[in-house]
Amino acid sequence: MSGFPKDAMRMLKETSRTFYIPITFLQKELKYSVASAYLVFRAIDEIEDHEEVDNEVKYTILMQVSDLFKKPFNNEEYLQIVEPVKDYLPEVSLRLEEWLLACPDAVLPILRNAAHEMAYGMAKWSKANWNIRTREDLDEYTYYVAGLVGVMLSELWSHYGEEKTDRELAIGYGRGLQAVNILRNQKEDLDERGVSFVPDGWKREDLFVYAEENLAKADEYMKSLRKKSIILFCRLPLALAQKTLHALKEGREKISRAEVEQTVEEVQTN
Repeated sequence: MSGFPKDAMRMLKETSRTFYIPITFLQKELKYSVASAYLVFRAIDEIEDHEEVDNEVKYTILMQVSDLFKKPFNNEEYLQIVEPVKDYLPEVSLRLEEWLLACPDAVLPILRNAAHEMAYGMAKWSKANWNIRTREDLDEYTYYVAGLVGVMLSELWSHYGEEKTDRELAIGYGRGLQAVNILRNQKEDLDERGVSFVPDGWKREDLFVYAEENLAKADEYMKSLRKKSIILFCRLPLALAQKTLHALKEGREKISRAEVEQTVEEVQTN
């Protein structure tokens, strides 16, 4: 692959404050692979998250999109699938084919497989209106939207001959970040979408415990990494999640811009 589309990096910067910087720490081919994967996942996530789109419609679209990833991607078919909701979708979703084309060929099967599984899981939980009743439900949902990203990243590290990591710890890493997001957006999700990711009988304190248990797995995952660029990549989102969790415990809504910048600096200098 001769180069990576500049526009993809622009889109990455626009859609993710948390991941743009760490992705730039990675070596060339790995950087391209993770950047295109992030954009593909974001494209699917925007369909799942949209407040204006009916859950049954989301289910139908996401199941069809999931099937598309099983074979070489057909953009015409994709645009037909999202046609009913295209006016609601952001640019990142409408340009899904471009992000797949930007991915190095050797790892495209890893990305397509993860995207297939993610779209399927998001479809399933959209249909269920994210009705999380038990810890098992929460584990399943957080696996589909974040844990499997940890698994895919581990497969990429392995493919490029950089790292061998534990699958459960990789899932814990992704799940921990997602649990912090759920805590941070708990009120907003309920007020704006009528959705609660909190299992029956759980208090907010139980969610904090859940987040901490998974972030502890993320810490173990970090200890298994050897390659400096990959450690840097994984360290920043984790440090931001841990600081956010601390802020939430203090009753703050999120960490400040200054704290984010300070964390970016700390991660690069430690």
